[in-house]
Amino acid sequence: MTPKGFAMEQVWLLLLLTIKVLSVTAQFNGYNCDANLHSRFPAERDINVFCGVQTITMKINFCTVLFSGYSETDLALNGKHGDAHCRGFINNNTFPAVVIFIINLSTLESCGNTLVVSSARGVNAYGNISVVQIGNVSGYIDTPDPPTIISYLPGLLYKFSCSYPLEYLVNNTQLASSSAAISVRENNGTFISTLNLLLYNDSTYSQQLLIPSTGLPLKTKIYAAVRATNLDGRWNVLMDYCYTTPSGNPSDDLRYDLFFSCDKDPQTTIIENGKSQMGRFSFEVFRFVKHKNQKMSTVFLHCVTKLCRADDCPFLVPICSHRERRDAGGRTTWRPQSTSGNAVITAGPIITRSDETPTNNSQLAQDGPPFQLNSVTSALISGVVILGITSVFFFVCSLTLLHRNWPNNSVLSGIRNPVFN
Repeated sequence: MTPKGFAMEQVWLLLLLTIKVLSVTAQFNGYNCDANLHSRFPAERDINVFCGVQTITMKINFCTVLFSGYSETDLALNGKHGDAHCRGFINNNTFPAVVIFIINLSTLESCGNTLVVSSARGVNAYGNISVVQIGNVSGYIDTPDPPTIISYLPGLLYKFSCSYPLEYLVNNTQLASSSAAISVRENNGTFISTLNLLLYNDSTYSQQLLIPSTGLPLKTKIYAAVRATNLDGRWNVLMDYCYTTPSGNPSDDLRYDLFFSCDKDPQTTIIENGKSQMGRFSFEVFRFVKHKNQKMSTVFLHCVTKLCRADDCPFLVPICSHRERRDAGGRTTWRPQSTSGNAVITAGPIITRSDETPTNNSQLAQDGPPFQLNSVTSALISGVVILGITSVFFFVCSLTLLHRNWPNNSVLSGIRNPVFN
């Protein structure tokens, strides 16, 4: 090959590379994409779904959409291509660039998304027979069909779904702060961050309960409420099972039930359940017998709570009539089968005090009020005791010194040796 021909070949090669770069640049339109990574059709890994408390967020790789010959306006929820509210928007500040779709759970049906609540009666995660419900939100994102008979562009379809368990274990164990909530992870699909267990000291539920440093007197009535906040109005709160333990562990072997289904403690009153986004009940403070040698007893409150659709709640609330309360003595060895995946809200103990005072034999022998010592008498008695202890100490020391200085009898006694005569 002549030098001139070789030079022409290099020029053509450079020209082809330039045309390819320009075509790729034109194809991605300056978006944050990599031609080596994103010159392909979409795959399953190109969509990420985040199931949140109030919204569901989808992020779609926009680079592969561009490579397929579409723009962001061609993507829409559930075929609603004519509705601007059902389209996404581009975020070019990430790599790769993405199209973001946000579904508000309060208006999820507006773009054709579906909510299916399935329920089945069986043993739940806490070992009790109950109706377990799962809420599933699903839909898809696609591109429009062309008006022609044939097309050389691939049709894009992204499916998504989020499942929300509708039963939770909610604890409130600190009456000083009265409520607590945990933050939700965007990928676990749970409503637990919207549930709070609140404690009040009056039936109007206006004054939150504060525990004095000395504890609450026995039989003090406490008003408890499981409340949902920042939650779609289609859901109501249904308290399924509330119980207490002497420790903060909801799986404690020792526990006492306040109510489960139609079985209820006589001192517990269910005020409202399954009718709104707040479930309310009251109970009287007690102490665990295992704390008999302690001045104060700790009581931890736990509630298994469901979220049910307002139309379904009346069918889930148990119908109770003349049901006998279960024997408490036979229910103190319960242990949940599994607590994995259940969010627990924990903040501290409910402290109760025992008003009993210890009685000794001298008090039983007295007919009148017990004798009380004043500060002067106490000081004199303390001085006499200290002086007596000091005297005994010096007496023992004196005996020890005398014993050391006394002649050794073993040296002076014995048989005389005749050699020394």
